[in-house]
Parts: sequence; C-alpha cells; structure tokens
Amino acid sequence: MSAPKMPKPPIHVPVLRDTVVRWLAPRSGGRYLDGTFGRGGHTEALLEADPGALVLGLDKDPEAAPAAAALAARESRFRFLPADFAELGPALDAVGWDRVDGILLDLGLSSPQLETPERGFALRHDGPLDMRFDPGSGETAAELLDRLDEREIADLLFGIGERRSRAIARRIAARRPLGTTGDLRAAVIAAVGPRRGRIDPATRTFLAVRSAVNREPQALAAALHEAPARLLEGGALAVISYHSGEDRPVKHAFRRLAGQPEFELGTRRPIRPEEDELETNRRSRSACLRILRRVEASGTGGARPEEARR
Repeated sequence: MSAPKMPKPPIHVPVLRDTVVRWLAPRSGGRYLDGTFGRGGHTEALLEADPGALVLGLDKDPEAAPAAAALAARESRFRFLPADFAELGPALDAVGWDRVDGILLDLGLSSPQLETPERGFALRHDGPLDMRFDPGSGETAAELLDRLDEREIADLLFGIGERRSRAIARRIAARRPLGTTGDLRAAVIAAVGPRRGRIDPATRTFLAVRSAVNREPQALAAALHEAPARLLEGGALAVISYHSGEDRPVKHAFRRLAGQPEFELGTRRPIRPEEDELETNRRSRSACLRILRRVEASGTGGARPEEARR
C-alpha cells in the first residue's frame, strides 16, 4: 500500500505583483523595504526586477521566518528582521539605512495564514479562536472577546462598519466563552441569519476582531507617520489595503501629505487588480493600491507608470 499523500502547503500569490514593481521601479543600488514580507512574493519580484536592488523584509509572524531564511540563503541582496511594520524606523536604523527608494505595505493576510486552521483567521476552517499575527505574544481573539463587555464588543464591530453590531455583540456575550472560529461564526449567524449573498455574514466581525487583537489601526498609523520621512527623493510608498477601515486612513494620510511640496499622489484613484488577476487570484478582488511619491528636487517627480495618466 502506498503512503498517503501529504497535503500541499498553501501557496501565497502576491497581490498586484507587477503593478507594485512598476511603481517602486527597482534600480541598481536602490534600497527597498517590504514591511509585510509574508512568504516573500513581493520581495522576490523586487529582487528579480533589477540584479542590483537591495531589499529589507519585515514580518512579525514567526511562520514567515523559514521563507525569509531560504531567500536570504540564496540571495545576498536580501535581509530580514522579525518586526512589525510599525517599527520600520528602528528596523531601517538597525541595518544602517537612513532613507530608502521604496516602501511596500501589503495589509492583507497571506494564504498560509488563512488556510491554516490553527491560526484562527479563516471563516471556512474551524480552529482555535486565536488570530494573532505573532502567536507567541498578546491576547488571543477568544481572550479579547471574553474580556470586553457587550457594549465594547458592539463598538468594536460598529467601528469597522458592521450595522448589526448590537445584535451580534449580544449573541457573542450570551455564548461566552467562545473557543473556536466556528463558535464565533455561529454566534454571528444566530444574530443575523445565514449567508444571503457572496459575502459571509461573519466577515466584518472577523475583520474587526482580528484588527483589535493585532492593534492594526495603531500599527498602520505608526507606519504612515514614519514611512514618508524615510523616502529618498523620487521614492514611493505603496500601500495595499483590503477594506475601508484600512483604506480610509491611508487615503487621508496621503492626501494630507500631498498638500506639502515634498510629496505627490501617484494616482488620483486607487489602483485595483485587472480582470486576469481576479480570475487567477480571487482573494485580490478587494485589493486597493495607493501610491505616495516623494518629489524629486527638480520638481518633475520623474517618469510615472501608465496608470498615472488614466
């Protein structure tokens, strides 16, 4: 009898890969920061784009470390630090980089995170109610929901746009303690009913809880404060977001900075995946890329990708 086949590890497909490369435009000797290394898809694309480009990757998820180590072993132009992108300033200082030519923040989850039930991120897989990017620190989603009172849970959900926040919070509070992702999803469905369309009814609840567990708004605010000042003239900051709670602060920060002579918006409207990418990577459907550029001394801003003229 042949041995049973082991399941293939989930493959992460980087969102807007080619578009990110065009906007960051790697060059020989240029320094680039991938603040959300994940499994290295965007980093490898930047390294491949120019044989002389240097990339520093950051990720607080310890499961990103093996992929980073493998890439570093075969590519001397890459370095990795186990850090949150909120700490991009100290990370750049640690490697002796004052300013860089490009910074990327991809705020989405990687496919391995979503497809590993033990991480507690996925709606489709029942697993421990964890949701921590770094499983070795901080409170889990289960602990968070057990600690917050019903009103605080409702406020948390309402803050990310869940209109039925009070009803959901009431069900969550009544069913505590919740131990698994299935428990949380069941509480939401008990409050609002089963799926009636393409989007799972628990999607916003999972987003809100994950965001709170990992302090995502605070991390993004810190990165948006530090990153623009770390760009060289002509450099670009690229941020990929996946829901309005992520995109709104990026849009407002970029527009505010674009009012200063040192910066300009890459495009007036966010860039979204083309149809061919949507067909091959369904998780890219909600992706939204915004670009902020540090203006060159000449004031011309340099050559831009085709998207800027649309």
